[in-house]
Amino acid sequence: MKIKGIRWWMVSLVAAGLIINYLARNTLSVAAPTLMKDLHITTEQYAHVVIAWQLCYAFMQPVAGFLLDTVGTKIGFAAFALAWSLACAAAAWSTGWRSLAFFRGLLGIAEAAGIPAGVKATSEWFPAKERSVAIGWFNIGSSIGALLAPPLVVWALLHGEWQLAFVIVGVAGIVWSAVWMLLYKHPRNQKMLGDAERDYILSGQEAKHSDSGAPRRNWFAMLKSRDFWAIGIPRILSEPAWQTFNAWIPLYMMTERHMNLKEIALYAWMPFLAADIGCVLGGYLSPLFHKYAKVSLFTSRKMVFVVGALCMIGPACVGLVASPYVAVALLCVGGFAHQTLSGALYAITSDMFGKNEVATATGMGGMAGYLGAAAFTALFGVLVTQVGYSPLFVLLAVFDIIAAGVVCLLARSADKTPEPHWSQVNGTVAAK
Repeated sequence: MKIKGIRWWMVSLVAAGLIINYLARNTLSVAAPTLMKDLHITTEQYAHVVIAWQLCYAFMQPVAGFLLDTVGTKIGFAAFALAWSLACAAAAWSTGWRSLAFFRGLLGIAEAAGIPAGVKATSEWFPAKERSVAIGWFNIGSSIGALLAPPLVVWALLHGEWQLAFVIVGVAGIVWSAVWMLLYKHPRNQKMLGDAERDYILSGQEAKHSDSGAPRRNWFAMLKSRDFWAIGIPRILSEPAWQTFNAWIPLYMMTERHMNLKEIALYAWMPFLAADIGCVLGGYLSPLFHKYAKVSLFTSRKMVFVVGALCMIGPACVGLVASPYVAVALLCVGGFAHQTLSGALYAITSDMFGKNEVATATGMGGMAGYLGAAAFTALFGVLVTQVGYSPLFVLLAVFDIIAAGVVCLLARSADKTPEPHWSQVNGTVAAK
């Protein structure tokens, strides 16, 4: 049986995995006020727990990317997803900040494969012209996971204990791993993929993605290349914003804006809903800029990154408003901004690196970003009690604007991208 537009079902499956991935990491931030009280964890100790996850996630990303490029997307993604599900559930048995940091470290090691696997899967399943759109759709999994965490944790608190939320997410991840192994195949081997759609996908890919013998640089060679630093420096500068949103928004709402648990459940998910919009809209902005601004696809990715960076001025103004609801609105602008520029940077990465190194490059860029995020979190945990949140939100905006400048100056396309017409296959595989 042939399924029409199956590539969009594949990206939906990737998005579902990312939803669980980000549910696992965001469950902690929402449970933090209750969990910290139950386990007698201070704000500084909570920062240590967050840093444990970030450091493990950071250093594992290039390893995870290398393993994905070595064993393949199907087996690699399933194995890592099973591991992060077990680590998430195990956190329910934490007895203090040290054991919680240990389990979150294990979670970081396993979750490191999520984004590299998503980028690799979209590079396999989509022509270059649609890749930014596909990345936008799978990247909503990150913000949907963060969006679902507040109601899930509050439900768990009302129906039992905070531990229940970690167990539920762990079970969901185990189920997803089984579904992924059952359904995912490369386009060349997917029997449910029609011939016309297969030709559309493969003919629209750059040689470095369609050629199984494409060159593969090692980590050291990649570290010395301009291509890596064109994505690595922007990751270092931009990732602290997203990690700050994920780890600190519920605490910000409670301590700075004096919201209660019910209000946190009502409003803490909103910045992540805005982030969903940024994922999708950012994906579509690239082909729109390409078409109407008459620029190359690669330049259009850069333009999207600049738009996202400029929107970060919104959360930088959060300290200027008295209303907690306006503050939430500005944080929503920040969520939108980050996921817009983040998706653009993933698309730039997939354009610059080939089939046999795209996951490795994504992982190495992720490592750079999370090392930057960990350093900023350590700073945040100390300074937030001394200067407050507002100056730190301003600093995040400055970082992103500098990152946009780096992308514009350093990132360069490796080759010319084939651009088949969207009606090439009689409209049966038109863009979603």
